[in-house]
Amino acid sequence: MAQTITKGFRQLLDAALAKVRTLKPEEAKELLGRPDVTFVDLRDPREVEREGAIPGAFHCPRGMLEFWIDPASPYHKPVFAEDRTFVFFCAGGWRSALSAATAQDMGLKPVAHIDGGYSAWREKGFPTEKKERPAAAAGAPAKG
Repeated sequence: MAQTITKGFRQLLDAALAKVRTLKPEEAKELLGRPDVTFVDLRDPREVEREGAIPGAFHCPRGMLEFWIDPASPYHKPVFAEDRTFVFFCAGGWRSALSAATAQDMGLKPVAHIDGGYSAWREKGFPTEKKERPAAAAGAPAKG
């Protein structure tokens, strides 16, 4: 029997967008470099290596987000325990909207995401930096 999807990605995305703060790239740029703000790059390591990144962004592959946020997880990353605003971004804004909603549901506050993601950031000519492929799992236990 075929699977029946009862809630599609558009519904999930609409629900996420209704509850998280969405920043235009210009608004996000104003936050760049502030000590109380962390930009979180959710893209795949190959995307980061190929396209570059927002300077100073912390790389967290989307599939590890919940594990890296939760202090009870063996994969927890201390950056997510800091008292900061977290600005999530991906290539186009979909993964980051869903991620910001998940982070907010987990108790991380305040959070936001960049409308149009890294693509919109680059189209505006905002600062980028070349990155080697991130060592996403560096230091993480071999579980999960």
